[in-house]
Amino acid sequence: MERLCGDEPFWEHNRTFYADVPDLTECFQLSVLSWTPCIYLWLISPLYLFYLKRNNKGYIMMSLLNRVKTVFGFILWIVCWTDLFASFYEMKEKDIPLIYFITPLIVGMTMLLATFIIQFERLRGVQSSGVLFIFWTLSVLCAIVPFRSKIIHASTKGEIKDTLRFTTFYMYFGLTLAELILSCFNEKPPLFSSVVTDPNPCPESTAGFLSRLTFWWFTSLAIKGYKNPLETKDLWSLNKQDCSDTVVPELLREWEVEKSKAKRYETVQCSGKEANHVEVSPEEVEVLLSDRKKSHQPSFLRALLRAFGPYFLIGSAFKLLQDLITFINPQLLRMLIEFTKEERVPSWWGFSLAFLMFCCALLQTLILHQHFQYCFVTGMRLRSAIIGAIYRKSLVITNEAKRSSTVGEVVNLMSVDAQRFMDLTTFLNMLWSSPLQIILALFFLWQTLGPSVLAGVAVMILLIPLNAVIAMKTRTYQVEQMQYKDARIKLMNEILNGMKVLKLYAWEVSFKEKVLQIRQKELNVLRKTAYLSALSTMAWTSAPFLVALTTFAVYVTVDKENVLDAEKAFVSLSLFNILRFPLNMLPQVISSLAQASVSLRRVQEFLSHDELNPDNVDRKPAPSDYAVTVVNGKFSWLKKDSPTLQNINVLVPQGSLLAVVGHVGCGKSSLVSALLGEMEKLEGHISIRGSVAYVPQQAWIQNATLRDNILFGKPYVEQKYRCVLEACALTPDLEVLPGGDQTEIGEKGINLSGGQRQRVSLARALYSEADVYLLDDPLSAVDAHVAKHIFDNVIGPEGALRGKTRILVTHGISFLPQVDNIMVLVDGMVSEMGSYQDLLKQNGAFADFLRNYSLEDIIEDAEVTEVLMDEEELFPDDALSNHTDMVDNEPAVNEARRQFMRQMSVMSNDVENPKTKSIRRRRCSERRHGDQQQEKKEAKGEKLIQAETTETGRVKFKVYWEYAKVVGPLLSIFICFLYASQSAAAIGANIWLSQWTNDARNNTIAHEKVHMRVGVYAALGITQGFLVMSSTFTLALGKIQAACKLHQSLLDNKFHTPQAFFDTTPIGRIINRFSKDIYVIDEALPYTVLMFLGTFFASLSTMIVIIFSTPIFAVVIVPLALIYFFVQRFYVATSRQLKRLESVSRSPIYSHFSESITGTSVIRAYGRNSAFVLMSDMKVDENQKSYYPAYALLFCIMTSDLESNIVAVERVKEYSETPPEAPWEVEDKKPPGDWPSEGNVEFVDYSVRYRAGLDLVLRNISLKVKGGEKIGIVGRTGAGKSSMTLCLFRLLEAAGGEITIDGVKIKEIGLHDLRSKLTIIPQEPVLFSGSLRMNLDPFEKYSDDDLWNALTLSHLHKFVSNQPAKLDLECSEGGENLSVGQRQLVCLARALLRKTRILILDEATAAIDLETDDLIQSTIRTQFEDCTIFTIAHRLNTIMDYTRFLVLDKGQVAEFDTPVNLITQKGIFYGMAKDAGLA
Repeated sequence: MERLCGDEPFWEHNRTFYADVPDLTECFQLSVLSWTPCIYLWLISPLYLFYLKRNNKGYIMMSLLNRVKTVFGFILWIVCWTDLFASFYEMKEKDIPLIYFITPLIVGMTMLLATFIIQFERLRGVQSSGVLFIFWTLSVLCAIVPFRSKIIHASTKGEIKDTLRFTTFYMYFGLTLAELILSCFNEKPPLFSSVVTDPNPCPESTAGFLSRLTFWWFTSLAIKGYKNPLETKDLWSLNKQDCSDTVVPELLREWEVEKSKAKRYETVQCSGKEANHVEVSPEEVEVLLSDRKKSHQPSFLRALLRAFGPYFLIGSAFKLLQDLITFINPQLLRMLIEFTKEERVPSWWGFSLAFLMFCCALLQTLILHQHFQYCFVTGMRLRSAIIGAIYRKSLVITNEAKRSSTVGEVVNLMSVDAQRFMDLTTFLNMLWSSPLQIILALFFLWQTLGPSVLAGVAVMILLIPLNAVIAMKTRTYQVEQMQYKDARIKLMNEILNGMKVLKLYAWEVSFKEKVLQIRQKELNVLRKTAYLSALSTMAWTSAPFLVALTTFAVYVTVDKENVLDAEKAFVSLSLFNILRFPLNMLPQVISSLAQASVSLRRVQEFLSHDELNPDNVDRKPAPSDYAVTVVNGKFSWLKKDSPTLQNINVLVPQGSLLAVVGHVGCGKSSLVSALLGEMEKLEGHISIRGSVAYVPQQAWIQNATLRDNILFGKPYVEQKYRCVLEACALTPDLEVLPGGDQTEIGEKGINLSGGQRQRVSLARALYSEADVYLLDDPLSAVDAHVAKHIFDNVIGPEGALRGKTRILVTHGISFLPQVDNIMVLVDGMVSEMGSYQDLLKQNGAFADFLRNYSLEDIIEDAEVTEVLMDEEELFPDDALSNHTDMVDNEPAVNEARRQFMRQMSVMSNDVENPKTKSIRRRRCSERRHGDQQQEKKEAKGEKLIQAETTETGRVKFKVYWEYAKVVGPLLSIFICFLYASQSAAAIGANIWLSQWTNDARNNTIAHEKVHMRVGVYAALGITQGFLVMSSTFTLALGKIQAACKLHQSLLDNKFHTPQAFFDTTPIGRIINRFSKDIYVIDEALPYTVLMFLGTFFASLSTMIVIIFSTPIFAVVIVPLALIYFFVQRFYVATSRQLKRLESVSRSPIYSHFSESITGTSVIRAYGRNSAFVLMSDMKVDENQKSYYPAYALLFCIMTSDLESNIVAVERVKEYSETPPEAPWEVEDKKPPGDWPSEGNVEFVDYSVRYRAGLDLVLRNISLKVKGGEKIGIVGRTGAGKSSMTLCLFRLLEAAGGEITIDGVKIKEIGLHDLRSKLTIIPQEPVLFSGSLRMNLDPFEKYSDDDLWNALTLSHLHKFVSNQPAKLDLECSEGGENLSVGQRQLVCLARALLRKTRILILDEATAAIDLETDDLIQSTIRTQFEDCTIFTIAHRLNTIMDYTRFLVLDKGQVAEFDTPVNLITQKGIFYGMAKDAGLA
């Protein structure tokens, strides 16, 4: 040491610790203090330089900032080496200690290294350096001591001993301080870095080191949020590495690796098993297979770990550091208590210790926030990746998988399960951190109290099994609860989708009961979970106390010498308090893990579902005359089912038109699905040459503008677009729609009529310009004349698609003569195939099928083909005579028809001239651009679906009060009282303990009082434990009550809400209330309330204790409280608004998802998967944008969490208070029991509009209908036909006038009294998942015989009796496992059961083949003979024998008379009849 320091000592205890003005020796200053920053930089630079070499972000131009930093670096080097050369110079005169050579050399070299790093960072594009910032900070901190020391020396001695070193040191200090300040500023972005085109990039990516460390980059948003409520446009974009398009592929890549591993493992196992088993019985194979399934499934967990683990580990490193720093404070506390006991120590000790404790706490906070930031970002990426993976998977899963995972379940996977992973990442590090903290705490406790600590450890160990049991139970309840939640969301999804039907049938009560039954089970499980968590909370809150009690009691009783003094008691207590956190967290992490493992299994199961095999259909382009080829095709919907289609052999030549006909349920739509590759291919080969366009039987319409629905991602070409609209007869509709083709279409095309939807779907196909068109009965939903127009202009031999290959499933016979080939399907097999003429000549099933049709169909064919050939030639005599025989068999029914035919033959000379066709065709190309300009001007119609509103500003006190009210006002007060008492007991215990430690001054007193001290301390602790349990129990009771009431009022309101609300609100938005918001109210909010109350009363009690012992502290509390309150307000404003924005941006994810799920076959057919995936990703990112800033807000988390979660109550309340429709029953206006006995209906000057502010749909309608009349309602699409039927049910309320039925004004009676006495067979058949019995008779009013009778009459008897489950046949979600025609027949069966005096058919037989349609019409004629019937029909031929026809035009009565009279008037009806070939 002497050679190093010379005469000066290296360390002097008295000068440093026991002097009033402490100081360090010069040698210590020159060695330890000067070398510390140097050692840091030399150690870290190799790693850092390696990192920079690997990560090049482009280089930064030399800026003024950079030049100054470099120059200062060089000057520092020169300053240090000036000292070095001075030492060499002085050597000649005297002996110089080594330290004066070593230190300047080392520090000078380090400054050169720092300067080199400054330049290297510039070349590698580093804008702000953390490494150098820490280096300069250390340099300045280490230089502060000599800075003070030199001044003290100079002032005491009155002179400066070594002027040169004095000067160089202050230059050194000034320059390091300048470098530190300069390193706080950022460099410019590197050249050639990707240009940030983002209008609102996240400042974090360009923030400096200091800004990142303190989250200063967030402040700009907080200020903005404080001044004005935040809006979506204020939010920053996500960082590139957090976006879905980065994280989802990453996860999927790892998941694919896992799947291929599992496959490899299985093949190895298989070959192994095969080698070992020469002969294996089938049973054994079964066992082996099931073993294999159990043994190796691809692990989603491993995929997650590999994708997101490394980033998460950085957060874990921060956590480790923070854990270690935590234990410094108890040691400082020990020193502080010792300091208060010592009398002859300088007072600066106390200040230094207090300052160190503050620094420790500050450092801990900074590190903890970095840890949380990493955890949160990982959580966020997990959520994005999981939602993305689920969405992508849902577009490709097989039908079998679809049946096992309903929309509701998958929405739950996306909302609840993905969220669980996100929540877990925050706590995940506690898994290893808790045991580490416990071990360290016990180690320090052993040092303080010796072996007595083991008593405390014993208590902890005893508590572990209790908690393990609780955690296991919680997990089982969790699984159960998720199942109920899934079931409830699934049912709600169906109810909301079928709300119109429930209202029409007045079935709300039955379905509400079903939801409430599930909810009740869910609440029961929730209640059990709550009680368990109350027990668990008590165990863990009391744990540190019980540990302290047993330890202290054992400590003082084991040995008479052991005295509990202040130091031992309070240092131990601070360690016990550190213990409290890991002990509290461990059960939470375990239960969180339990929940996440349930979620993990669910997500893994979903992602492991089978996918549709893309090789089912061979799409490779190959030279061939056939566009579609099916050879020996055998297909089923599920692998295990019997085949739906078999022996299918089809060759469709390029450019030909093939019609597919057959009865309901014979497999026509299945054939189209098979061609799309949607079915399981059991054997055979399918190939399709070229691209495909598909028009499904039930049109799939997106919630977008009409134009977007037609373009479907293709570029907009004005000319082509106009022609498509013209061909699909959409031009007149555009004039009716409020915003032209920019009108927004509601979910599922709610604001379009069935016909319009189908035509939009057709227009989409036509616009896509594909090679092969698969048209699944597109003409059934449109009027006859429109069907003819579409066939002529689009599908037929002269249509826009001539030259393309078309496969048309149809029930309309009139078009068959014009198709190239016809394929007849019977029970899933091709019975005949050939041209129209060939099939007639074969005289097989098809010829019979045709002969059984009434003459008007044949005439219709004649009218179409008359241009081509002579009538006599087409109809052999026997066909006509045969037909006449049939007519004669049914004289009564057909009398009206025959008279009608005679009249027709006189008038049907007016055939459309072929020339007019070509003129009509040309017109589309001659439309002027002028029209379009005008149209665009008018296009600014109102949006149908309004953007979801967000509350702004503070959560109103009313919302808290509402929550307190549903919990119960008295119960709320009682809960607060219990929490206050619990804190009081805690204060009591601490005061008692401090009294006990005072006994230590007098040993004899201490021994006498031991038992009393221990007894009272135990009593207070046990009281506290009991109070904790009571408060948690009562809170659990309150929360269940609140959850029950809030859900009940939301459900009640939604069943009572008018239909217009459902038409204008996306279902996703309502589902969001029922899933996420109810989840928050059920689970997250009560937990937050518990934490908030606990923290609030704990803080309050701490303040009371401090003021009690140090009254002067009261003066500080007020300004502190004010500052805290301001900071709180400042950040909470932003946090709360972010939470609201997050809730609002969440709904579109689910809306878009459920929309995509219903349209998967269309999306796949058009090859639009990637576009929809992109759209989903955008919506998820949009949602995460409001999550990301919230992470920076952790430090004011408590109240803001409460405010943020209470937003869920606000959102549920908002939807519980939407204005209801009229009451279901009006007691004093109840109609008589047998009403309506006659069935007279009268409209008096009746007008109606869909919603306030819109035009009238029906204007001043006046008409009288006598009981038993059969009325046909006809008119162009959008004329108001369906609206008229809705008025009878009061789904639309009158804007003027009234309707009376049998003299009762319908607006005066209750809705259920009215709706239960009318019957409708709606346009869209809606079935609910559940048994067929439930779908026919949800109230269980009818006997099985009644049900079978109704099925017989609706021609479903054969189908149902062939099912193994008979009436208990399970209908899947939306009735997907029945064909559309069969669903229509189920609706007919419902009508037959209700058998009311008034029956309304709204295009009820559109999806049914003509034969079944005829049978149904005859059923209706016989079964409802004396009823009043209103029928909206596109097929005039089926209802020509009706008493009168009502022709609507633009919402007014255009004609109303008997068919015969209307024909003679040659008005609108005549035109329609003519189009249908009946005139």
